[in-house]
Amino acid sequence: INVMERESKTQDGVMNTTGKSTKCLNLGSYNYLGFADDWNETCRPEVLKALSKWPNSMCSSRLDFGSIDIHDKLEKLVAEFVGKEAAIVFTMGYGTNATTIPILMGQESLIISDSLNHTSIVNGARAAPCCIRVFRHNDPHHLEEVLREAIIKGQPRHHRAWKKILVMVEGIYSMEGGICNLKEIVQVCKKYKAYIYVDEAHSIGALGRTGRGVCEHTGVDPADIDILMGTFTKSFSGMGGYIAASSAIVAFIRSQAAGLLYHNSLSPVVCQQILAAFNVVSGRDGTTIGQQKIQRLVSNSNYFRSEMLRMGLHVYGDFDSPIVPVLLYYPCKIAAFSRECLKRGLAVVVVGFPATTVIYSRARFCISAGHTREDLDFAIKVIDEVANLLLLKYSRNSIGSG
Repeated sequence: INVMERESKTQDGVMNTTGKSTKCLNLGSYNYLGFADDWNETCRPEVLKALSKWPNSMCSSRLDFGSIDIHDKLEKLVAEFVGKEAAIVFTMGYGTNATTIPILMGQESLIISDSLNHTSIVNGARAAPCCIRVFRHNDPHHLEEVLREAIIKGQPRHHRAWKKILVMVEGIYSMEGGICNLKEIVQVCKKYKAYIYVDEAHSIGALGRTGRGVCEHTGVDPADIDILMGTFTKSFSGMGGYIAASSAIVAFIRSQAAGLLYHNSLSPVVCQQILAAFNVVSGRDGTTIGQQKIQRLVSNSNYFRSEMLRMGLHVYGDFDSPIVPVLLYYPCKIAAFSRECLKRGLAVVVVGFPATTVIYSRARFCISAGHTREDLDFAIKVIDEVANLLLLKYSRNSIGSG
């Protein structure tokens, strides 16, 4: 990619482009299966056909005149792919959580949320007229403690039983790179008869032997998950999100969610892009390209993670996850790391407060099936140089020197 140079000549924070740019290897964008790189070969013909058949925008919500047969086709394919009865698609991934959760959880109900869930889940839960509890990140034992206490004590003040308890987790946590302990969490939810909602924004397409997400990766039957949520931006080079669940739940969401009732429907052209990507991943196109992409993503992710660990950096997350966070710790090193990588032709994402706690600043690398081994070796060489310069090798000694 070409990264445009910007500068501010005033103190008001307004940035203006200088006309200069730096050609960089992209290690920051969500492009897990590499469809953004080989789009001309994998998706272009079908998408251009859709462009000649359908308008760019339906200019209407799904409730009014914004539903056409390609939306139904996409919803049926999503439901079949993830193993649920029905699905419904939204125009925005954030809006999928933010507008679905409030209608699912009313008064006298309880949400128990992982402490590191995405902002869309947090804001969706806050918008719901229910109570909220939090359990330690990815900790089934603490979840059981919180569930047991909630059931024993009941609702605040009058201590009546909760009408509904919903546990909310993610497949892959976007700032941690960790994979959900789904099997253990499902066992706890079954034991206490709590519902479970899994956000697969980063895991659908990226995890599992056939790309079917965290359920396939952890060996959990999708029937044991009440609601599966996911997005089309990370693995399928599209936009929007989906909810997959029982026919009854999907029908209720279809009639109540503000993201459907008041928002412009998903563009038919984008729908076709997603359909084309799903066809490649599932092998419906008659090739093995999708399977090769999934295998290459796992290989690239594990190779890059291994090299970061070998280098002596503090690395979060799990193997098989395409998100590889490297701890910078000091806020003063956030901008320095990004700028030094940019000088050497590497575009990275750096993250600090409030997206993380103040002392856990990090660089978050996103690995793609589109990266070649030469790309990754170049990135590793650059990161090694910058890590030596900024003293980031904390696994070797406390001051981070190599």
